[in-house]
Amino acid sequence: MASITAVCRVAGLLPDPGSVGVTAIDKRQVDEPLDVKTLGVYGDVQASRKHHGGPDKAVYAYADEDADHFAALLGREITPGLFGENLRTSGVDVTGAVLGERWHIGERLIVEVTMPRTPCATFARRMHVSKWVKTFTDAGRPGAYLRVIRAGQVASGDEITVTDRPAHGVTIGECFAGLEPERARILLEWNAAGGFVADGVLDRAARATAA
Repeated sequence: MASITAVCRVAGLLPDPGSVGVTAIDKRQVDEPLDVKTLGVYGDVQASRKHHGGPDKAVYAYADEDADHFAALLGREITPGLFGENLRTSGVDVTGAVLGERWHIGERLIVEVTMPRTPCATFARRMHVSKWVKTFTDAGRPGAYLRVIRAGQVASGDEITVTDRPAHGVTIGECFAGLEPERARILLEWNAAGGFVADGVLDRAARATAA
């Protein structure tokens, strides 16, 4: 059974030498159920709204299976929230998730897969690992941002049911690795026909077809 294994939100803003001066990447697991609405998990914040947050990046999900990969690679535990994720999942192929597929979580919550996470310098500073952005990118396990289709609560142990998988078939992993022109055209056609494609992905698709 696919499920949520941890729910995380910001523990507090930390000083950061980046342009904003603080970071909200310090997410930690909470035990109680949390409401999830259009802009994300209750009590969570983003320090840089230019690059994080908003309806298309309301929730960040990361798989236990991918965390285990990095735990083995780095020789350390990847605790829930360490990568800045809100939801830790088990039994869901997050990298293989199709852009636009929907997850029913628990009794009411419905979210939709929008785009992969792009690693940044703040993430690298968080991890204290040399060349972390390259290491994370090369692994091809970015996790997925989600938009909220129907608000609801989420708690550890909630079942995840994957539904409404779009026929275009373009995945989080493909998008993260760099869209091939033909796959990019498929997404642009899907969007033109009325399917939802997040702006950040549309930009990537447009660049891929123009190359």
